[in-house]
Amino acid sequence: QSIDAIAVAGGPGSFTGLRIGSATAKGLGLALKKPLVEIPTVDALAYNLYDSRALICPIMDARRGQVYAGIYEFDGQKLHILEDQMAVPIEELAEKLKKYNQKVTFLGDGVPAFRERLKNELLADMKIQFAPAHLNRQRAAAVGALGMNYYREGRTVTAMEHRPDYLRVSQAERERAEREKKEKSGQ
Repeated sequence: QSIDAIAVAGGPGSFTGLRIGSATAKGLGLALKKPLVEIPTVDALAYNLYDSRALICPIMDARRGQVYAGIYEFDGQKLHILEDQMAVPIEELAEKLKKYNQKVTFLGDGVPAFRERLKNELLADMKIQFAPAHLNRQRAAAVGALGMNYYREGRTVTAMEHRPDYLRVSQAERERAEREKKEKSGQ
């Protein structure tokens, strides 16, 4: 009974991982009659750089030249979302960042895939940096800390309402839609 709410990484991320985490959080929430606090994955990644002075841009490799990303900054100790999490081509993200004209720190599993393009091509005219390796991964502590903040702000859902946010449909769903489209057109 000492639990007020259950924080859960809400996505994006691995379809299987999100389903397992969501099912566990939903089960606990239903059994304990407690609300859930959905923490967007890229929000939690940004929180790894607590109190940073630069813009923060977590990037997760979404494959096919796309990233899951968001744009954040800290105002003192408060994380501000400048651009909500999104699934975009890396080129589109670079264009969004150029509009801020500020120093940017990148982190996340997309850094190895896009580091050289960001540094030497897409944002060569901007001051950018990359977080140290130990801050590049999702951390339960960041989800928990943000969970407490979001809970205080009233950002909760019931366990029944919670759904993972994949940001885009799975490959299996895309392939099924393509098959159905072909079948409808008689091909």
